Amino acid sequence: MRRVISSPPVLEGAVTPPGDKSVSHRALLLNSIARGRARVAGLSSGADVVSTMACLRCLGVEITAGEGEGSWVVQGRSGALTEPKDVLDAGNSGTSMRLLSGFLSGQPFFSVLTGDGSLRARPMGRVIEPLKRMGARIRGRADDTLAPLAIRGGSLRGVEYTMPVASAQVKSSILLAGLAAEGKTVLHQPAHSRDHTERMVAAMGGRIGVDGLTLEMEPALLEAVDVHVPGDISSAAFWIVAALCHPNARVTVSGVGVNPTRTGILTALEAMGARITQRNSRTEGGEPVADLLVESSELSSIDVDGDMVPLIIDELPVLAVAACFAGGTTNIRDAQELRVKESDRIATTVRELSALGARIEERPDGMVVHGTGRLTGNAGRSHGDHRLAMALAVAGLVGQGHTVVEGAEAADVSYPQFWEHLRGLSGQGEVSAPAMEKAT
Repeated sequence: MRRVISSPPVLEGAVTPPGDKSVSHRALLLNSIARGRARVAGLSSGADVVSTMACLRCLGVEITAGEGEGSWVVQGRSGALTEPKDVLDAGNSGTSMRLLSGFLSGQPFFSVLTGDGSLRARPMGRVIEPLKRMGARIRGRADDTLAPLAIRGGSLRGVEYTMPVASAQVKSSILLAGLAAEGKTVLHQPAHSRDHTERMVAAMGGRIGVDGLTLEMEPALLEAVDVHVPGDISSAAFWIVAALCHPNARVTVSGVGVNPTRTGILTALEAMGARITQRNSRTEGGEPVADLLVESSELSSIDVDGDMVPLIIDELPVLAVAACFAGGTTNIRDAQELRVKESDRIATTVRELSALGARIEERPDGMVVHGTGRLTGNAGRSHGDHRLAMALAVAGLVGQGHTVVEGAEAADVSYPQFWEHLRGLSGQGEVSAPAMEKAT
């Protein structure tokens, strides 16, 4: 699908992003193995979360629609799932595959996990290696590093493991396995990453201890808990950057989760001089939530590296768009993890923004962006990557001329309402079909 974006005279209004993907995955997974029934409100409708739901249903979990949009009811299985009759398909979702790997390693049956071509090319050794140490029997392609994964679960033991990189997916996979292991599981992290799993496990009665960067998990049968999923800050980031870089913008992004392990994007943008005001702060489902008022701002360059990177990893493509409008040179380092996302997000971000007139250079572990204060419309491709598709749309909202986004349907993976919300905020965000042909 092709979308063509132009910059409107004014960017204003209010938008509510979809439910947080990370919280949505965990609300489904953890309540599936808990005792009792849980209501989950505000669940993300993105394709990734749909993949997790489909896999759980294949494992015998009853998940039914509740009252209201985004509301679901999960009937917990008290730790005992059913052996699937067919291969489990995680689609394009790395979170689904990695968390399900830990989830299934503790179940006493055989299962196979696969995904689309992009997911089958993403590294899985980072979860397989610690799970094998716990006694899991997992086989995969390329010497047990790539999907499809064949898992013969059961008979796990707790281990002490030092994670080589900070990763919420790897951490959560090990913790999910630890719930069904014999003995304590101890994890040492090199840096903080999003902590939704720890928060939710604790809320469900799990025995999990947090001491700085060290986590200790005891096996436990969890109690189902109702969850209200906050708005996804990774999705909100696109509107935040668009409003900051547009010369005449005032946008409210409502109901956004502001968990401290997820607000690296706000920290980075505020360091650049962003005018972002948090309003109506509250707690929903154990997660801090706020409405964000964002106004046009004069931005300056920053350096992003070290421990900051895991807290902002998903937002780096759209941060690169913001850096194009910031005075000075922005350096993004220590972000080699971007190479193994839905696309090689270092290479694709540099290539696509360069085509829009950005002065941006690729580095092995990141990129260098020289702020020029302008982008120019051109044709761009999503490379099947939802975050790149939306970052290019933001570039179109704040750039000159018309920006064509090929493969725009990739946004559906995390934000099915993205293009509808873009129209609502911009009015002139999409040009007519004749102008589309002229733009190409």
